[in-house]
Amino acid sequence: MSQATHNQAIALAGLFQAASLVEQIATRGMVQQSNLETCIRSVFITNPDSTAEIYGGEQTLPVNLGQGFRHLQELIDKDRSKQNQDVIRYALSLLHLEKKLNKQPDLFNTIAERLVKIEQQAKYFNDQESLSENSAALTHPTIISNLASLYQDTLSTFKFRIQVTGEPRHLQNAENADKIRALLLAGIRAAVLWRQSGGKRWQLLFFKSRIRPAITDITGR
Repeated sequence: MSQATHNQAIALAGLFQAASLVEQIATRGMVQQSNLETCIRSVFITNPDSTAEIYGGEQTLPVNLGQGFRHLQELIDKDRSKQNQDVIRYALSLLHLEKKLNKQPDLFNTIAERLVKIEQQAKYFNDQESLSENSAALTHPTIISNLASLYQDTLSTFKFRIQVTGEPRHLQNAENADKIRALLLAGIRAAVLWRQSGGKRWQLLFFKSRIRPAITDITGR
């Protein structure tokens, strides 16, 4: 298995985990904190030594991206549940939105610059400790709100919008809405990784034979 395929599997797991968490918040109003931290942390890792580092390192991928890998496996196994249909729709929409963002370098730079400022704010809530060692500060409500505002000010300006569906009482909750937008930003981060590792949208039609061995190699399942 090539390193490119390995990296593409990681990127897809990150993408599907973010999409899955969006679906969970929209329908249930809650997610597992560790999964949320993994996705949000990935947004701030912009110069990694490896793709795996973005999600905590090679050894922790089966745990940190476990939810994403499960959805990938369910997609391979053709699980057509309503939940998975929504997750797939969000994931494909994120790939489409990232493609549009890639054609707007100025907007891309604006996002990068604002992320630096938001990360500095997160260090305030972390008592200046290393965020790589304690990423909980990255999910402080103020930081999540700032990430949501960043998404609204940039990616929400495109004509194409990602339509999130779910329970109105969860969607109308301000904190949930912020988490959804922050997770969509994390999904865009994963979509960028997918493109950077050579992934193409059309490859998803044939990815079963390529990605299944990579999932097994990474997760041991």
